[in-house]
Amino acid sequence: MIDSRLRSSRTSYPLTRMTLSIVLFVAFSWPAIAELPNQLPDPDGQPPATNKPVKVYILSGQSNMVGIGQITGRGTRWKNISNPTVSVYSGKYSSDIDYDKVPPIEVKQLETYGGVKPTPFPGGGVQIARGELEIETSGIYKFKPGYQASTYNIMELDGVEVHRREPGKDPTYQLFKVEAGKKYPFKITFLTNAANGLGWWVRTDIPGTLETVVKVDKKFPYLLKDNGEWTVRNDTLYRGVITATGNGPLTPGVQGGTIGPELGFGHVMGYYHDEPVLIIKSAQGNRSLGWDFLPPGSERFEHDGKIYAGYQDPQGSWEKGAIPKQGNWYAGKQYDDCFEAVHKILDNFGKEYPQFKDQGYEIAGFVWWQGHKDGGGVYADRYEQNLVHLIKTLRKEFDAPNVPFVIGTIGFGGWKLKGPHLTVANAQLAVSGETGNYPEFAGNVLTVETRDFWRDAEQSPKNQDYHYNQNAETYMLVGEALGRGMVKLLEAR
Repeated sequence: MIDSRLRSSRTSYPLTRMTLSIVLFVAFSWPAIAELPNQLPDPDGQPPATNKPVKVYILSGQSNMVGIGQITGRGTRWKNISNPTVSVYSGKYSSDIDYDKVPPIEVKQLETYGGVKPTPFPGGGVQIARGELEIETSGIYKFKPGYQASTYNIMELDGVEVHRREPGKDPTYQLFKVEAGKKYPFKITFLTNAANGLGWWVRTDIPGTLETVVKVDKKFPYLLKDNGEWTVRNDTLYRGVITATGNGPLTPGVQGGTIGPELGFGHVMGYYHDEPVLIIKSAQGNRSLGWDFLPPGSERFEHDGKIYAGYQDPQGSWEKGAIPKQGNWYAGKQYDDCFEAVHKILDNFGKEYPQFKDQGYEIAGFVWWQGHKDGGGVYADRYEQNLVHLIKTLRKEFDAPNVPFVIGTIGFGGWKLKGPHLTVANAQLAVSGETGNYPEFAGNVLTVETRDFWRDAEQSPKNQDYHYNQNAETYMLVGEALGRGMVKLLEAR
């Protein structure tokens, strides 16, 4: 297999290498913000500069870089519904009519309400469903009655309007505090002919979800508009590739129902830069630096009578004197896949981002957050040298010598981290330019400590330590710290 990864030259569209060098010199001569505020302000909504190259940040790593911080609790279909009925009233819906005082033309007892196959409604007029619902867990809930066309309705719970969606308008919600085991009367008035017993409720105060952290705990206020909707950074674009998904302005939900560190990181960089910011996140879960992400140029090594793979070897290890077996994977394949995907975007920058065609781009920095998969076998002991090689290789790969490179330590269990994973964390700290172990990294490589951001399972959506218990606050804090670390390096330049 021919190594096509180490390219000696990369230019940013539409700039030549010479003009890119000039732009880099000028860009880093601009006055910079001396210090970021402890609490970031809301996005100002102002358009970014149009006369400077787009700042491109490349983020990579394994599943936690992909991001598994939960934005909200998962929706639950209606269940535990007692005495459900639907009443049909003549004519079309009118807000001037009090339907509780008007005799219906038909009342139908519903055998099944909720689930995936509720009892069909009769139709033939204004349809109003009534009954009682019971929820097993106390908390604050959002109610989402109907599905697609049947979401045009008004729902009242225990006399409180909790949902309203009129035709042609977006839904509005009123959160409702529920006591476990208590039965609450509900009424759902459908505003169109579409009506059925489908619906969901979502608990909004699950510890550690972004909804709870921001809307209940009042943290990261810059993520929330005054009307309760999520803010959007129009000066910062996000692009996910490989298993990182999403494409668009930075906002919670741009990659679906979860967040990674890109959200906090992007808000820091969007605030810091006058230029547009593009975050490209190329990551894949369950991958090691010692095998899957092994950078081009990595050589085989021997340990305890075994030979371990160098770049593009088809087997992780084999007995000394044996021939490695061919397979469908090879050392460094994830490196190739992840960064080839980034090249594909940048090589077609003018087509991918025509609004920035005349501005071009520059690689502004790299971010790496990974390490869990290297906590076994010999990879932990090799992590430091592999990480050094990764930094140098990526800079050469993207023709970005000495561009800022920020690393997040692994922090599973917080300061209780031990064993091979502690070895990995110490290796990550060792490459930081501040340690002096690698003089060439002084002022351009920085490792950010993340162990303070660990949150226990009781504070989180799920007991899943290798994914930081899916705690959105952890992912936000890591992202902000990586962003502040990047700013520190940019200021040093």
